[in-house]
Amino acid sequence: MKKTILTTIVALFCLSASAQFRVTSEVSTPADGDSWSIDNFTNNIGVGYDISNSVMVGIIKNGEDYDLAARFSLNDNIYLSVQAPQEEAIDNLTLGVGITVHLWDNLYVEPNYTTKDDEGSFNVGLSYRL
Repeated sequence: MKKTILTTIVALFCLSASAQFRVTSEVSTPADGDSWSIDNFTNNIGVGYDISNSVMVGIIKNGEDYDLAARFSLNDNIYLSVQAPQEEAIDNLTLGVGITVHLWDNLYVEPNYTTKDDEGSFNVGLSYRL
């Protein structure tokens, strides 16, 4: 049992030492009459893992559920994204394209356009690389 725990700790340490984790969130605007709050930043918060320089996979909170997400970078600033719920993923797939704008240190602003069920929306996201 001790060997299993030690092996797991070493594997996680090595994985995190060479990995790029990313925390992402889409900023949602408050409804009419509502004020800005922390919920505007945390309703769609997620964590991603950069497999390579161009591919990221992760999970994103979508209301009370968690969706699977992936991103493919076309170059340093432009990316394609896909987000799918855990149930009926193909029917509820969300596709998007976005631009990454470096703000400061590891903080990025990511305006993007997503489509779901023939309806599109413009969103602004925040991303921080760990």
